[in-house]
Amino acid sequence: MKIEKYRVVGMYLLLSIAPLLSFLFTACGPRHRVTFERESPPPERRESLRREESLAKPEVEKRETKVVQYGVASWYGPDFHGKPTSSGEIYDMYQLTCAHNSLSLGTFVVVTNLENGRSLELKVNDRGPFVKERLIDLSYAAAQILGVWEKGTALVRVEGVGPLIEPFPYFTLQVGSFGDEGNAQKLADQLKKSFENVYVAPLETATQKYYRVRLGRFESREEALGLAERLSELGFRVLVTNR
Repeated sequence: MKIEKYRVVGMYLLLSIAPLLSFLFTACGPRHRVTFERESPPPERRESLRREESLAKPEVEKRETKVVQYGVASWYGPDFHGKPTSSGEIYDMYQLTCAHNSLSLGTFVVVTNLENGRSLELKVNDRGPFVKERLIDLSYAAAQILGVWEKGTALVRVEGVGPLIEPFPYFTLQVGSFGDEGNAQKLADQLKKSFENVYVAPLETATQKYYRVRLGRFESREEALGLAERLSELGFRVLVTNR
């Protein structure tokens, strides 16, 4: 009789704690992703999405071509850092500038390394190079981005372009610029695996179309620096720009 009594009591206890056990197993068990059907966004949200989509697919930026030259590029750095340039500006080897012997000071040029396809827009603020058969001297930073720094020289195309009429009202990170769309898209696809808001911003001149790989839109340069440093640590050459 005692055994039967204990068995009945045990059954009542098991039934009373069953809901609690069920809750505990559910809470501690694996969670499954729940898929919801998305409703059509309200009109104001649809307009916002259209604006975001237009930002993700920037229009082709067109610039007037002034002159096109081909030749050898070299670079200059620490020995001239902090000294006045021919324009009167102080040379900063970490800025995107260059030296040229015939183009007007203040001219903007797109320099393309013909050995690897990388391109970059620079400002002419100095005279040089003073070595025979060299066309242009790049700043240290420009040489790094264009892949000229380690080798010392490279065959380049220099295209003088009209200045950008108005800078963008935001900052963005540029991780590469190429004359070949396939190379730009390959880099963009690589970045999209780890980062959001990666896009290719085309720049078109009279002789060439350039494809700039960019990330994000930031209200200030300081806001962009966090991601820029992260990309730099991963080995990318990063340019924070509002051009």
